[in-house]
Amino acid sequence: MKAKNKKWLYWIAGGIIALGAIWYFFIRQEEVKIKLETVKPVMGDISNSITATGTVQPVDTVAVGTQVSGIIKNLYVDFNSTVKKGQLLATLDPDLLQYQSEQINANLQNARSNLAYNEININRQTQLYKVGAISKADYDVAQNQYNAAKAQVNSVNAQLSTAKKNLSLTNIYSPIDGTVLNRNVSEGQTVASSFSTPTLFSIAKDLTKMQVRASVDEADIGNVKVGQKATFSVDAFPDEIFNGEVSEVRLHPTVSSNVVNYTTIINADNSSLKLKPGMTANINIYTEVLNNIMKIPVAATSFRPDSIVVKKYKINSPFSNGKKGKGSKKEKSAIEGKNEAGVWIIGKDSLITRKKIKTGMDNDTEIQVISGLNNNDNIITGYKNLSKKSSGGTAKSPFMPQRRGGGNSGGNRGGGGGAGGGGPR
Repeated sequence: MKAKNKKWLYWIAGGIIALGAIWYFFIRQEEVKIKLETVKPVMGDISNSITATGTVQPVDTVAVGTQVSGIIKNLYVDFNSTVKKGQLLATLDPDLLQYQSEQINANLQNARSNLAYNEININRQTQLYKVGAISKADYDVAQNQYNAAKAQVNSVNAQLSTAKKNLSLTNIYSPIDGTVLNRNVSEGQTVASSFSTPTLFSIAKDLTKMQVRASVDEADIGNVKVGQKATFSVDAFPDEIFNGEVSEVRLHPTVSSNVVNYTTIINADNSSLKLKPGMTANINIYTEVLNNIMKIPVAATSFRPDSIVVKKYKINSPFSNGKKGKGSKKEKSAIEGKNEAGVWIIGKDSLITRKKIKTGMDNDTEIQVISGLNNNDNIITGYKNLSKKSSGGTAKSPFMPQRRGGGNSGGNRGGGGGAGGGGPR
């Protein structure tokens, strides 16, 4: 009997231990511990911006071509060469044009000789006509031949001037001071200008001044104005921000995949010569900027004390008609009108008080405070749950493998991602 009694005692003790473990790990409610997240109003800049992409280009680029056909005889510059206005860039083989010029010059000498003969003949015919030795018809023939010979001299003379001009065009000179961006020909290559002027070189006027040609969506173009500040980055220098200014909004639209874009020109300084033509730029155009104003995170205007906060802190909401409300939607709509918002301030003795503030511009991250706060107010933006078990979560057995990671956090967190809070510097 004693052995059986002992056996029952063991079973009862084991059951009690099992029930205690179940209660401890699965039923017991751990005291919730939270930590309020607070911020103070700060003075600074706030801005709204739109994003776009574009390409970096020189402000002025000239395509240098040739007006005559021929074979490239000499090249005197190459890629990235710095050139001056009037500097010789290349020459075409002048032999063929030189021969044409000599042939036309010979024709001119022949025309002048013919003109001299007809001048003598018309003088002689004029004297004979005066004394009645020849008829009026013979005189008119001599006069016509003289006029034709004179016109022939003028015609050949014009042809010679054209030939000499074409001969001079075999020397290609730079029209501006700048840098050679592209060379499209090589020595020995034949260029033909029959239908269009072939481009030999592309020269950028001044690489210390660049422009970004941004494609701005039609939904954003209404906010873009000349003179607005802009910043952009390029892949070559991802950690560096370049500054610019909108100089032109072109009215000609471009359509790509049924999306209408407008080209917006942004001038930028390139004294460091880091920006290269053709680079892709990621652009922020600041459509509205306010400097040196009081601002707070948008999350502060979205925080509402929930049941967990109410249990841990004293709530004082002067807009809840004496009731310790929880920041309900009805209360929010009752105190917040246009350009108004409510925020919660943590004070002494864990007292949370609601304040009504007048707001201005916001960019989905920060919001301007016009009145209602001072620099020492501790504004609640949310809270962290410091408990080992998150509220509403399921307890886990200590014998189960645990997943690595940070602690749980809870509370009300308002606001969302958006444009950056700082304006152009």
